[in-house]
Amino acid sequence: MIFDAVILAGGGAHRLGGVDKPALSVGARALLDRVLDACPDARTTVVVGDRRPTARPVRWTRETPPGGGPLAALGAGLHETTAPLVLVLSADLPFLDRPTVRALLDAADGDDDGAVLRDPDGRDQPLVAAYRAEALRREIALLATEHGSLRDLPLRALTAELELTPVSVTERAPLASFDCDTWEDLAAARARIREHGNVLDEWMTAVKNELGIDVAVDTKTLLDLARDAAHGVARPAAPLTTFLVGYAAARAAASGADPAQAVAEASRKAADLALRWAAEAEADADADAQKGGSG
Repeated sequence: MIFDAVILAGGGAHRLGGVDKPALSVGARALLDRVLDACPDARTTVVVGDRRPTARPVRWTRETPPGGGPLAALGAGLHETTAPLVLVLSADLPFLDRPTVRALLDAADGDDDGAVLRDPDGRDQPLVAAYRAEALRREIALLATEHGSLRDLPLRALTAELELTPVSVTERAPLASFDCDTWEDLAAARARIREHGNVLDEWMTAVKNELGIDVAVDTKTLLDLARDAAHGVARPAAPLTTFLVGYAAARAAASGADPAQAVAEASRKAADLALRWAAEAEADADADAQKGGSG
């Protein structure tokens, strides 16, 4: 499915004291980078806001005048797109994920003017939505003609004229629409990713982004391998073994193997070795105990 993405990153962040909100970090990753990671397949990604470092290349633009509001920013971003579908996102969504984006795009590929995420409270979020570009251009042009410009017009002036399919958040991603408007929101997001059930997945995603790799990782398999190496060999064997598994998987992938399968196969081999090592040590210990008992 061909789509472009427009990310609005130029708001004033008044409730945050005017800081550069998209550059604030959650889990050691900028909010903007977290949103960019949710839509890597966009043909063109346009960020409306001041230029700043990003994890992947984007096209920059700015509404005229700067600070003209979200509808003016959307109009400026839309001008840089050509795809039939346009994903529109705000830059402060720390928990937006790829499956949610895919669900929006799939829903927008119907007869309506697009699809909008509906949050757990039943409210539609027009800055977490996928729109048909033709419908957006038509309504934005009408609004600009009617009001003379898009400056300071609310988004509801646009969405009220569009037929949008609601997409409810799933149980797996109930926080997809959570945005960071206040310092309390930011603190809550940072605390959330450090919860026991989230921290490993968040950490693995952060490391993969930092290293510039994109490979499916079976966390349970690697943790089981680390446990077997630590218990059956020695505690320092755990990180050393997982490092060697990664190295072996990288070599296999460089030769054309599927990266995820390469990790799984290397993990299986190393885990089997650790279990054989432990079994051998256990057998020797039993033999020594029998000798001692017979003596």
